[in-house]
Amino acid sequence: MEQKAQKKDHKMHQKGHKCELPTVVVREFTPVDKPEVQRIFYEGLMEMVPDTAFRGLRHHPESLVLYTAMTVLCFAITMCWWVIGLLPAIVLCGRYFYSRHVIHGYMERAMSRDMGDIEGFYMNSPDSCLWVAVLEGKVAGVVAAVSQQNSGGAVELQRMSVDRNCRRCGVGVALGRKVLEYAAAHNYSSVVLGTTAYALAAHQLYQRLGFRCVRVTDGYVTPGARGSLLEMIFYRVRHHHYRLDL
Repeated sequence: MEQKAQKKDHKMHQKGHKCELPTVVVREFTPVDKPEVQRIFYEGLMEMVPDTAFRGLRHHPESLVLYTAMTVLCFAITMCWWVIGLLPAIVLCGRYFYSRHVIHGYMERAMSRDMGDIEGFYMNSPDSCLWVAVLEGKVAGVVAAVSQQNSGGAVELQRMSVDRNCRRCGVGVALGRKVLEYAAAHNYSSVVLGTTAYALAAHQLYQRLGFRCVRVTDGYVTPGARGSLLEMIFYRVRHHHYRLDL
């Protein structure tokens, strides 16, 4: 029994430290990386659907007030108690549908532009670059930097995404630091980024890298959104603007 317990402890110890041993290597994108980069980008965007539809709901009290008013109004018109139980389910389904719809639109827009032509948009331009993080021989994450000529010498961190199987292994930190190194080497005055993520881990990562939130935009219009009435009712996000002065 004692030997079994020791073996179990040893396995748990290895499991708890398996992400500390591999070294994360960040290098410039090459054409052979394209399928993996696009996969990681797609999966990262799809994670935003439930994040926006469900986790984001508690960050928007105005939406909760609207949904409550809709429930009360429907009950007053129909005088049916089952409406009280049915409408919340309809609201959640509506939020999921329109979150998926908008994010799919955003993805299609990105694939028709920079993420569909990574070499032309990022690698063949002197004012931008895209890197991949490699963990144990596999592409584990991606990040890009794009010069913002109208932002007083700033460079924007874009497209950061980490494979879900490689989270908490230092991949995000390594990618973020590469952008900071790039900005310093090219004499940019600051690095900026924007995110609509509600997951606390994303904001903790940016803060760990030294970024500070300088502005929050409520009711941010996501590229790819159509602005229909139902979309405005069921899809609403908050955009955080981060900045790090060098």
